[in-house]
Amino acid sequence: MNDAPVYLDYGQEALDAQYNNRARVPEHQDIHAGFQARAGAVMEEFDTRLDVSYGPSAEETLDVYLPGNAPENAAENAYETAQGAPINVFLHGGYWFSRHKNDFRFLAQGLTRAGAALLIVNYALVPSVDLDELVRQCRAAVAWTFENASTFGGDKQRIFVSGHSAGGHLTAMMMATDWPAFAGGLPADLVKGGTAISGIYDLEPIRRTFMQETLGFTAGQVARNSPLGLTPATDAPLIVAVGGDESEEFLRQGETFAGQWARQGVPCEMMVRPGINHFTILGEFADPESGLTRAVRKQMGLG
Repeated sequence: MNDAPVYLDYGQEALDAQYNNRARVPEHQDIHAGFQARAGAVMEEFDTRLDVSYGPSAEETLDVYLPGNAPENAAENAYETAQGAPINVFLHGGYWFSRHKNDFRFLAQGLTRAGAALLIVNYALVPSVDLDELVRQCRAAVAWTFENASTFGGDKQRIFVSGHSAGGHLTAMMMATDWPAFAGGLPADLVKGGTAISGIYDLEPIRRTFMQETLGFTAGQVARNSPLGLTPATDAPLIVAVGGDESEEFLRQGETFAGQWARQGVPCEMMVRPGINHFTILGEFADPESGLTRAVRKQMGLG
């Protein structure tokens, strides 16, 4: 009975294994500890605005990392012009029920050194809120960024989104958002590009895994929040990245999603990073010279 397929050809144990990244990468705690050890250097290197409120709840906060102390070669970018810095809004992962923005401070070493303003968003976690509210909060953070960019030296006409794992899913949801319908005065082309890293774009298999006990996804929530079944609201370019050492399901999800949205007119660049797993790919995003970060810099006009 345990071998009966519950999704595609996967039995329950096999499907759980496909999405259990911590079990797949036993050294994940050491990887995260290494990332956290870099947080102090980030706080010293960059000008920051921490715990900025973008909504009514205590969880709706974000951190702003500014390129004011970036290397001299970054002075050639648009941060030095009246336009302000291009902005990348990062949405963290944790399968929608774990992690906090403070866990991802080390990421500022990537894009901020290249001259971008990096905003790392916090949001309330499931099950304290449901998935619909979590997505709404992320949309509110992006809307706040547009409305308040000038207060931290950012350019509201150059807002990009990115995210890892559940944040990759949230990145796609931002690019499927009808911004004028979300809030009056927002432009349809608010988001100028996105980078979805190791994301989940069809939530149905998640609803059939061991995580469902915590997440409690309903069929309606899955339908409303699965980017694979949604129409993109923009033709802005999208990078879909995944580690070559990730599970077959993560590779399938990324390739299927990139292909489907490309057929709907979104310029999609699929990047499979060889020798990289679900956790070390974050190190790629924190490295200003990695192939992934160079692609994001190019998307943002940072060379």
